[in-house]
Amino acid sequence: MFDFVRKHTRVMQFLLFILIVPSFVLFGVEGYNSMSDKGAVVATVDGQEITQSEWDAAHKAEVDRMRQQMPTLDAKLFDSPAAKFGALERLVRERVLAAAAEQARLFVSDARVARELQGNELIAALRGADGKLDMDRYRQMLAQQGMSPEVFENSVRAELATRQVLGAVAQSAFVTPTVAGVALGNYFERREVRVARFAPADFQARVEPTDAQIEAYYKANPQQFQAPEQANVEYVVLDLAAVQGGIALPEQDLRTYFEQNAARLSGGQQEERRASHILIAVPKGASAADKDQAKARAGELLAQVRKAPDSFAEVAKKNSQDPGSAPQGGDLDFFSRGAMTKAFEDAAFGLKQKGQISDVVETEFGFHIIRLTDMKVPKTRTFEEVRPEIEAQLRGEQAQRKYAEAADAFSNGVYEQSDSLKPVAEKLKLEVRSASGITRTPQPGATGPLANPKFLQALFGPDSVERTRNTEALEIGPNQMVSGRITQYTPARTRPLAEVRAQVRERVVAERAAELARKEGQERLAAWKADPAAAAAALPAAVPLSRQDAGKQPPPVIEAALRADAAALPALLGVDLGAEGYAVVQVVKVLPREVPSPQQAQQEREQYLRAWSMAESVAYYNLLKERFKVKLEVAQPKNDLLQ
Repeated sequence: MFDFVRKHTRVMQFLLFILIVPSFVLFGVEGYNSMSDKGAVVATVDGQEITQSEWDAAHKAEVDRMRQQMPTLDAKLFDSPAAKFGALERLVRERVLAAAAEQARLFVSDARVARELQGNELIAALRGADGKLDMDRYRQMLAQQGMSPEVFENSVRAELATRQVLGAVAQSAFVTPTVAGVALGNYFERREVRVARFAPADFQARVEPTDAQIEAYYKANPQQFQAPEQANVEYVVLDLAAVQGGIALPEQDLRTYFEQNAARLSGGQQEERRASHILIAVPKGASAADKDQAKARAGELLAQVRKAPDSFAEVAKKNSQDPGSAPQGGDLDFFSRGAMTKAFEDAAFGLKQKGQISDVVETEFGFHIIRLTDMKVPKTRTFEEVRPEIEAQLRGEQAQRKYAEAADAFSNGVYEQSDSLKPVAEKLKLEVRSASGITRTPQPGATGPLANPKFLQALFGPDSVERTRNTEALEIGPNQMVSGRITQYTPARTRPLAEVRAQVRERVVAERAAELARKEGQERLAAWKADPAAAAAALPAAVPLSRQDAGKQPPPVIEAALRADAAALPALLGVDLGAEGYAVVQVVKVLPREVPSPQQAQQEREQYLRAWSMAESVAYYNLLKERFKVKLEVAQPKNDLLQ
């Protein structure tokens, strides 16, 4: 289809003209404006709408930022309804604070923006040794986030302005030492209590549910015994590995690459030489006569060391005018090409064997006599040894170049032939994989596309379920796309009683045992209130409890004990623990708190002030939400952990 469009451009232009012009006549410009709608309105702030596309963009920006900061974080956390709703709440918060800043005419100077940018760690890393900002790298960094410097700096200015809205409230918060002392004293209070627990497990043996009770529970709670919808699926993955598999590399290309990169493929090592030298120095600006005299002196020393090569070190110590090497007999240790001045280097690397002495060599420092003392020649790996590396590198480079082209073909293929994945798999030489028992949520141990919530959501979309079409090509990772289709679909159903009878019985027993435990606890509480002496004999030994030291008691017991009226102790309380049964709590007395050290007390007051400041900020923000008439058009999702 796309080839036709490219080959018949003028025909397509004429057809579009025929279609579009009458549409303008019939529907007007306003109709086309409505077509560019950015999606449903999900929230309103100060009369300004937030659309679905803006919400999606904000969520994507947050996900991208989190993935950059924590690459190993489970991607499923990003795509949960709670995470998406959190992005909407933060977007609403930005709009509310921006509206408040605009109404209050809060101004941020250029100098304040500059100070904020100077304190940014990422930007600081772009400064050179001279302290100047590398503007090219700065623009490149922002471009990767879809921003120009002007857009980024304006966003910083806007953030500083909105920060002032709540900052003024937070900074004005204060608490007196007396108020803080009372609040902290109550929070850290300890009480001596005696607790009798009535656990459902102790009553399960008394419960023997009838068939009628089991059937009644099953009928009243069908949602507890649902088998989720499942599907058998096929899917195709396009990634760099798949693209590489279709790349053929001619033998000659491999050999040519080897020849052109032989030095690097040898491990990056270079030949090294160790040499000694005798220098007859010539100062800059020396006369021709002085140069001739120095050269003659070097010639005399050359004749001397050639007659007795083993005397080279002694001659260098006595005659060399290089203060760094003369004491070591002229030794320069090992060096590679590029370490010495060119004339000296050419002469040293021109010597063929150890012990060989060069002619007199002139450099900008004077006249040298060089003796080769050692060589390190790196082992050059053969073509066959490095062939796997060359092949992998060239395949990777070609795959990177061809991936975009393959991705277009993949996207078009799964769309244009939506009733099968085989054509695109055959065209791109991909494997059609299959899996059974797939559900809308990733199963334990799932990997790859089957662990990706976005892909699973597409698989269970209407087109895939009702029309058995391919999903669109989805990007599920860097250089990785997937498309799938359902081959067999099983809708959600309530499992028959015969299949779940054991589970139903277990829940009936648990429910009835909790009722018996609650009943027993309430009866004991009433009896012990009527006969305190019996309570004293029956209840276990008293133990100290606090919010910091709960022992083995559940939070409802701690809260009930600490809420008991301190003026009416000892007191007997009943605490319903739901599925965990019942507890009878006797609060005996209030225990004094251990006096904290001055340092700990100061830290506690500071923590209390921060908590108070945060509470005032939240209260003020809620007031702003009312003032700017915030309205959310989407419901907050339930907490999955509480379902």
